[in-house]
Amino acid sequence: MIRHCVFFKFRSDVTQSERDGIYAQLGALVGPIDGLLSAKFGPNVSPEGLAKGFNDGFIMDLRDATARDAYLVDPAHQAAGGRLVAALEGGTDGLIVFDLEV
Repeated sequence: MIRHCVFFKFRSDVTQSERDGIYAQLGALVGPIDGLLSAKFGPNVSPEGLAKGFNDGFIMDLRDATARDAYLVDPAHQAAGGRLVAALEGGTDGLIVFDLEV
């Protein structure tokens, strides 16, 4: 299984309603995209103070690397990802992607 971890910095003008809409659009990919098993979204709640401004994120579990690779090029993912990137500080500079094989 691949655990797809994405951490990001929303621009300060992005409302909670817009954040919720982005999460809903990404969450709606579970089911329609084969092999995308689950998605969890939300703010960082760590008390360590080491987030370096990456205060929001999500984790998606995918069946395997093949499912992950198909997810990455899926048009619905591209649309949702584009919406997310447009809401971030510095576009893609405002996010980190880290995939773990579990």
